[in-house]
Amino acid sequence: MATKNFEVIIVGAGVSGTALAYEIARYTDIKSVGIIEKYGDIATLNSSAKGNSQTMHVGDIETNYTLEKAAVTKRTAKMVEKYCLQHHYQNEIIYSHQKMALGVGEKEVEFLLHRYEEFSELFPYLEVWSKERLKELEPRVVFDEDGNERKENIVAIGTRDQWTTVEFGKLSKSFIENAKKESDVDVELFLNTQVLDIEKSKKRGYIVKTANDTYYADFVVVDAGAHSLFLAHRMGFGLELGCLPVAGSFYMTEQKLLNGKVYMVQNPKLPFAALHGDPDVLADGNTRFGPTALVLPKLERYKSGTYMDFWKTLRFDTKIATALWKLLKESDIRNYLFRNFLYEIPFFNKYLFLRDARKIVPGLKLDEFNYAPGFGGVRPQVLDKEQQKLMLGEASIFTGEGLIFNMTPSPGATSCLGNAERDLKYICKYIGKNFDEEKFNDELTEGEYCALPEPIASQKAIVNLIRAEIARTDEKYFKDMNQNKPDDTFWNKPHSKLK
Repeated sequence: MATKNFEVIIVGAGVSGTALAYEIARYTDIKSVGIIEKYGDIATLNSSAKGNSQTMHVGDIETNYTLEKAAVTKRTAKMVEKYCLQHHYQNEIIYSHQKMALGVGEKEVEFLLHRYEEFSELFPYLEVWSKERLKELEPRVVFDEDGNERKENIVAIGTRDQWTTVEFGKLSKSFIENAKKESDVDVELFLNTQVLDIEKSKKRGYIVKTANDTYYADFVVVDAGAHSLFLAHRMGFGLELGCLPVAGSFYMTEQKLLNGKVYMVQNPKLPFAALHGDPDVLADGNTRFGPTALVLPKLERYKSGTYMDFWKTLRFDTKIATALWKLLKESDIRNYLFRNFLYEIPFFNKYLFLRDARKIVPGLKLDEFNYAPGFGGVRPQVLDKEQQKLMLGEASIFTGEGLIFNMTPSPGATSCLGNAERDLKYICKYIGKNFDEEKFNDELTEGEYCALPEPIASQKAIVNLIRAEIARTDEKYFKDMNQNKPDDTFWNKPHSKLK
């Protein structure tokens, strides 16, 4: 059995682990890094192009993001963009597509108009598009299967000229390739090597044990998705947390039904992503719909085993049972989970999915899409046993003892360089190494968190024009139906009453 020594060991060669390896090699004086990956290649699970929506989540069209969260996410997303442009990965790793958040019906329309006014300060490139404009930009979101215009009011906020799409699998591989190009640092990747245990060394640092080899490190970072918590529990950390793995599935078309990314308004009661349509870079831009959300009793999708790992990581007890009960007693969540379970049943799933997908493409037909086998990953949704609730967003365990465990559900891939920056600063301080922050900021950042630009004076005028156009459409519709004009006071209702 061989032994190897490193200053830092990273467990997991997905986009998070490889991003950290790149930053260590590029921006610190750490001399040796080992990356240990249990499978035979880099980014075979959630970071692969099949395992996610290939979306760079900036925060501009993600309607469940607060302005504060969007400001943070924008900074980390721009880091991925700057990295890719710096290495000339345009149309190889990073792509530009039209994208929008689509509001259907009066409440969603008004919600997006308010959101446009608020978020245009942070995202000055955002545009707001009426139904007439959408007929040009995304005709399939306007017309039904008979070519008739949908009756609901719709509006979208979006952009046509930003970098929107990332092949995170290729991005992961590029991180390792570029890390190895750095001089004065030894970067070693160990594939087909599963970590069985991590122990604190009696001398210093940690012993990382695998089936065939033993590794030593001053600092260990575990970026292994749901298995991060599994390994944390084995060492006695994070015992107040449990893991609820949620798998996402997709449906694929054989044509470009949409010209770009179309996202829906998120239901605030649901901790899962709303349905969206995306151009798939693996399928020449053909539209992929999803994701669904299925709770699975295993930690990895499309891989054998990990069922027992799930039960060990869930740590089921009365507190977990209470947390799950609180989730399921919400009718929106309960019905959503049950419906998504039915999406996995062959034959019936297409009929059920069609109804939801028609909110995006009202004229969608059964023969235009199929279930996409092998697509989708598992996101580790973390349950807080003490508060008996689901923790939204990323979860990390900083032990204070030279060991970090990261569980990174969406937008973990988008935030990979930002999360790595956070870990990197901590690592350097802990083991007494230097971080070249000036070089880092110059190459990867555009400023500090929440740096908001000046407001755009024309925002309210644009919104008022859209509202006037909708009102004219409503007036004509109600006149044609021999009914009264809709209540104009609707537009004056405060945003809080429309939730």
